[in-house]
Amino acid sequence: MRAWQIPAGCTEPDQIGMIAADKPVPGAGEVLIRVRACSLNFRDQLIPRGRYFGGPVARAGTPLSDGVGTIEALGTGVDGLAVGDRVAGTFFQDWLDGRPTPATGDALGAPPAKGMLADYVVLPARGVVPLATSLSFEEAATLPCAGVTAWNALFCGLRPLNPGDSVLLIGSGGVSLLALRLAKAAGARVIATSSNDAKLDRLRALGADEVINYRTEANWGAKAAELAGGGVDHVVEVGGPGTLAQSMQAVGFGGEIALIGVLSLDGDTNPMPLMVKGASVRGIFVGSAQMARDLNAFIDRHRVKPVIDRQFDFSDAHAAYAWQASPELFGKVVIANPGA
Repeated sequence: MRAWQIPAGCTEPDQIGMIAADKPVPGAGEVLIRVRACSLNFRDQLIPRGRYFGGPVARAGTPLSDGVGTIEALGTGVDGLAVGDRVAGTFFQDWLDGRPTPATGDALGAPPAKGMLADYVVLPARGVVPLATSLSFEEAATLPCAGVTAWNALFCGLRPLNPGDSVLLIGSGGVSLLALRLAKAAGARVIATSSNDAKLDRLRALGADEVINYRTEANWGAKAAELAGGGVDHVVEVGGPGTLAQSMQAVGFGGEIALIGVLSLDGDTNPMPLMVKGASVRGIFVGSAQMARDLNAFIDRHRVKPVIDRQFDFSDAHAAYAWQASPELFGKVVIANPGA
């Protein structure tokens, strides 16, 4: 079979190469997945550059956390799954439900953990969930990391999103656009930001109620608060320290900032603006298998469709990495593998 591999000590995505490998065999409690599609996330740019948690990759391995396909074989002792089932790998293989703990298990796609960019992958049966029935393989491949992250940010905090709530989104990457789709399906009012007017037009077309160009609007956090009628209920904060101060200006009384991103590491992180508003910041690192199931049920119920920017063939992984790092990115980049 074919598999892409991040070499030990990798410093650039161009160093990732395709190799020939033996088709894996599922052991007890495992399933063999014929992978049909994968998608890229921002972390997939950091890992081969040696800038992810733990630094450079110490041992070669397969990239990408987000992959979906069909079960081709079952190991002994697997219940509740069958050959032919359409499934996705879960980002954390051992975070099944509840709050995060130190025992959430491996995060797929960061060697030495397993990755999904291969013709076949073996995973523990507990580490897969059924796909949303209304989505294609390519659409479903966008969800294991970015989709579950957006779901966790909006629906799993102290104050889950309710119809009529306001949501502030930063940029037009995978998490932000999935959060836009989910928030609108739930009846929320969405304020979206970008530095690109053409992207703002596209955000409006996808349902954003208000848009802000954060390059021309220096105090965009205060502007978002004004547009929300005094403060935003939910901020999906993908920027990190570089945008957090603005998000703290935007959030309203009793509101929540879901802290997800590390796109900009330098900035003012003084939390004092939260104090008088009784607002909070909640760290988000993807989510559990149960969150993935709940997300898929919501998607089927509301017929939510992810935004796929571009789709590449399995053999064109380098081009997929390059486009995912492009400033023109709008949504998710998918690698399809229809013919393993």
